[in-house]
Amino acid sequence: MNEKIKELHALREKALKGGGEEAIKKQHAKGKWTARERIEYLVDPGSFLELDMFVRHRATGFGMEKRLAYGDGVVTGLAKVSGRRAVVIAQDFTFMGGSLGEMHAKKIVKAMRHALANGVPVIFLNDSGGARIQEGVDSLKGYGDIFYMNVMASGVIPQIAAIMGPCAGGAVYSPALMDFIIMVRRTSFMFVTGPRVVKAAIGEDVDEQSLGGADVHATKSGVAHFVADSDEGALNLIKALMTYLPSNNAEDPPYLNTGDPPDRADENLNALVPVDPNEAYDMKDVITRVLDRGTFLEVHAGWAQNAVTGFGRLAGAAVCVVANQPKHMAGVLDIDASDKIASFVRFCDAFNFPIITFVDVPGFLPGTAQEHGGIIRHGAKILYAYSEATVPKLTVILRKAYGGAYIAMGSSHLGADFVAAWPTAEIAVMGPEGAAEIVWRRDLASIKDPEERARKLAELAREYREKIANPYFAAGRGYIDAVIEPKETRPTLVRALEHIRSKRETRVWVPPKKHGLPPF
Repeated sequence: MNEKIKELHALREKALKGGGEEAIKKQHAKGKWTARERIEYLVDPGSFLELDMFVRHRATGFGMEKRLAYGDGVVTGLAKVSGRRAVVIAQDFTFMGGSLGEMHAKKIVKAMRHALANGVPVIFLNDSGGARIQEGVDSLKGYGDIFYMNVMASGVIPQIAAIMGPCAGGAVYSPALMDFIIMVRRTSFMFVTGPRVVKAAIGEDVDEQSLGGADVHATKSGVAHFVADSDEGALNLIKALMTYLPSNNAEDPPYLNTGDPPDRADENLNALVPVDPNEAYDMKDVITRVLDRGTFLEVHAGWAQNAVTGFGRLAGAAVCVVANQPKHMAGVLDIDASDKIASFVRFCDAFNFPIITFVDVPGFLPGTAQEHGGIIRHGAKILYAYSEATVPKLTVILRKAYGGAYIAMGSSHLGADFVAAWPTAEIAVMGPEGAAEIVWRRDLASIKDPEERARKLAELAREYREKIANPYFAAGRGYIDAVIEPKETRPTLVRALEHIRSKRETRVWVPPKKHGLPPF
């Protein structure tokens, strides 16, 4: 028995070294941790139970019989992260560049099946050169099996991907099918076709970072939800995210007592929105003052900044926040902002987060670029997402809420459970100036003097604002439940959420169907 135990220890030691000491040194030289170092930092101490440590690939020729390594380039196991159960998958770049072959993929699929069967999140640390060429179609089959599992798990368990090295070709579609993507600056990249193929195909010179680096995907494509400066930073983001997420779609998000008084009023909110409706302010100042202090975790912070999305807590309860950002493009809705809001709302509904929406929106962005780019189709995604959502939906209208954008941003007409408005709210088909131009166009056309016409327009706009574009007109129709003093926003939302937290599905009856058809 002692000899057998010695053999076990020797094999374990070999497996722990992955592709060997030299490969580990090269990984460190790039500023990257190894797969096992990443897992050790991420998981709670002593909680990792490794699966399939001794799996090895088949000897398929092409020199593969000489390149056997225990684990086959990926470490999988069960663990706790931030006190929460999870399945962790970490590709090991030290063995054959973390390339994906038949057994590598089988380990990943097995781990994902375990996560789905036990209702726990999947955390996938990507660091791979792509499909293992030596294994041919078995590698491609492996990717297909993983994609299928990503789709089966979608909306059932949270899926988090961290891109901590290369992720190219077909490999990008597993993270793309997951809920959140975290990228590391300088050491990670994602693209379908690399610089060499781009050069050969269209003659464009581009490097890996300019083509698919972290900042590109965080600010331009919207593929990356979060960006970190190091492996450590990326893993810290995962730990933070895990504190908000439920284990699966049958559970509520975890509660945390933050010690912030539920009835805390903030006098600063009364003076936060400028008197001039065209003057900008930072919506994040509102969000952070209303939520429990220090709990706002913004998602997609660098992309489509005219919209704000993120997680937070309200009297300890985890909530989703969606808002317009007057500081950027006046908070207007465009193609990217529509996609950002719609996808986030659908995630939050799938995993039982109440949705709090802060509204200050002048409309949808006009112009040929938006129309030709499909703003109708993309804007409809917001309407679909809010209408489909059955979780508690609370909305606060701060200032502008014009036209179709007013309807789209969590209005009562799309099933909001509680809608409040500040006294500064302007709710109408369009802004008062534009409305006055149309309603009184003949009267204005008869005034030849420009200064007199401008004075008259301002007077008529003021009349329109006082009679129609104000919160009391909408409240009089029952479209707004309460007009509140800004400082009362937090305690008002806390009370509202207390009452509707146990809400059951309230959508109108529809005939049985497999699923709806969102405007993809």
